Amino acid sequence: MSQPSPEVYEAGKGMDAHNAAMREIRARNDRTYDPHEPTRVWVDEDNTPDGVRESLTIILNTGGCRWARAGGCTMCGYVAESVEGGTVAHDALLDQLDACLEHEREHTEEPCPLVKIYTSGSFLDEREIPAETRRAIADTFGDRERIVVESLPDFVEGDRLADFTEQGLAVDVAVGLETATDRVRHDCVNKYFDFSDFVAASEQARDAGAGIKAYLLMKPPFLAESEAVADMISSVERCAEYAHTVSMNPCNVQRHTMVEELYHDGGYRPPWLWSVAEVLRETADVDALVISDPVGHGSDRGPHNCGECDDHVQTAIKDFDLRQDPSVFEQISCECERTWEAVMERQKSYGMPLA
Repeated sequence: MSQPSPEVYEAGKGMDAHNAAMREIRARNDRTYDPHEPTRVWVDEDNTPDGVRESLTIILNTGGCRWARAGGCTMCGYVAESVEGGTVAHDALLDQLDACLEHEREHTEEPCPLVKIYTSGSFLDEREIPAETRRAIADTFGDRERIVVESLPDFVEGDRLADFTEQGLAVDVAVGLETATDRVRHDCVNKYFDFSDFVAASEQARDAGAGIKAYLLMKPPFLAESEAVADMISSVERCAEYAHTVSMNPCNVQRHTMVEELYHDGGYRPPWLWSVAEVLRETADVDALVISDPVGHGSDRGPHNCGECDDHVQTAIKDFDLRQDPSVFEQISCECERTWEAVMERQKSYGMPLA
């Protein structure tokens, strides 16, 4: 990516110290990426309000999240994969789309009813995805059942969503809220908006005929394990009032981030998978789908337990995602659960992890 730099849009947002540190960390990245190739694409299964559906997930390579280019979130390294220069042309983005459709044809017998499109930033930000590209994407997937697009609350506007809703698509706007607690979002994640902005975006989406999918972050830096669990339980419960789906993403250690700096200095441990299971178990009765996808599970840089039980707990989490049945967690056990319980009890404040 090109050198990160603040813009007028970001002035006065976030913590100056966090932003300055993140710009210095991100500037160490010297990799470049082809604007005609998507960042990633894969086929999977997802639980939706209409049931489990085969899904096509697309991560388009854009100029990167504008907030991340100003400094941005302490845990997010996705902007490091963005294209040099800050923008990608319409024709190049369509080339990326063609590559994703070719991947789908190679890996499925028929088109996926669910399409999820991400940009490692905001799909509805017209600096990342120009209006003509957004309309072309809406035309391309107009015959599908449901589409998910990710955006910061700032860019959730009815006319931008209308390109999709007018096609007859069920549309979900995925908002990276991270937590319902403003203090944690501001101080630990360095995300500038308030919970009230998320609520306003959900109302904009509803008025446009779209739904909301809330993304939460399990254990950002500067929280003890028990604090992170308590914050997630509270956040899921609050988000369920506005979102039909709440996706809790356990933090992992991504390159070119403040979390990585802390991790290398012994000051950060990704969450325990037992913590993920605890939150899912405690929020199973809320009026929303609650799911989790522990990326990098079982590795030191991802959510993990002792190494012996990680795959078993991950399997239970994926089972819960599809069936929403907390009894799946009664079928797993490991001696390391006692260590996790000790951490939950004794780690009262942020510092060097106890285990």
